Amino acid sequence: GYYADRWKNLLIPMSSPTKTYFDTSDQDPFCMYNYLLDITTWNKNIRRGFVKVKITDYTGNTVESKMDSEASTFQQYKRVKILTGFNQDLDKISKISLTFSTKTLIGPKYKLRILQMKLKSLNNPER
Repeated sequence: GYYADRWKNLLIPMSSPTKTYFDTSDQDPFCMYNYLLDITTWNKNIRRGFVKVKITDYTGNTVESKMDSEASTFQQYKRVKILTGFNQDLDKISKISLTFSTKTLIGPKYKLRILQMKLKSLNNPER
């Protein structure tokens, strides 16, 4: 993350215009590590729901995403980009798990078929 009093010095020289998101977690040290989840799905029918992401590193540490509460719409062969955050930054990721939910108690259960998925660190874009 960035120190709040130094954000202009760090972000403005990178490019213009600059979008800045100050996001904190509810756990000490209160940093959020932001990632961009880029998903292309294979389902023939439209799916609308929520995605949770879990990442695991090579030592077995696992952290679950803190997602936006807004549902995403997934269509066949269409890319969907979702901003997600974690309370902890894992350097070398060995496993990525997704959970898809419509958050409905009744009705059919749907699966989300993933054709391609990318997870990019926004705090460390070189990864």
